[in-house]
Amino acid sequence: MGLGDVYTEWGQIVTITIMAVALGMDAFSLGVGIGMKGIRLLHVLQMSLLIAVFHMLMPLLGLLTGSYVGHLLGQVTTYAAGGLLVLLGGHMVYNSFRPDTGSSRAMDHRTLWGMILLSLSVSIDSFSVGVSLGMFVNGVLLTILAFGACGGLMSILGLLIGRHVSRGLGDYGEALGGAILLGFGLLFIF
Repeated sequence: MGLGDVYTEWGQIVTITIMAVALGMDAFSLGVGIGMKGIRLLHVLQMSLLIAVFHMLMPLLGLLTGSYVGHLLGQVTTYAAGGLLVLLGGHMVYNSFRPDTGSSRAMDHRTLWGMILLSLSVSIDSFSVGVSLGMFVNGVLLTILAFGACGGLMSILGLLIGRHVSRGLGDYGEALGGAILLGFGLLFIF
């Protein structure tokens, strides 16, 4: 393994970590919103575990899809991955400033079905990022573990902070996560 391979490997680890944190911002912002409504500690643990599982499952499916697409696209892979991240990041930033439609309020986060739907809703973005990463990342296990750990930990943090802080923090968290993904997408393209 040469020096260039070490830099490439560390670059992938740093990229995966930053993306995992950026995607965890969505779980954090959801957690802040739900925490403000009041949530029991048992539900904090249950919801965070479900979010962690979905944050591992969705990127795994995305990584497998992205690896397949990467073989099909060849040289265009980096541009396709960058384009997906730009779209996803822009969508997250846009959603953070869009007025709340109340759809998350209609779901009861205390039921198993409600927790599953909320966990899936904040993990869908992980699928798209998984597709992008699957086109060039080799460390599948590291990727899904990092996404799961960040998703779970940031949802715990959001749920607990939400019990004590104002609602605006969640919107800024989602906007920051989207801006990070948008930046990585532009970096891949240019």
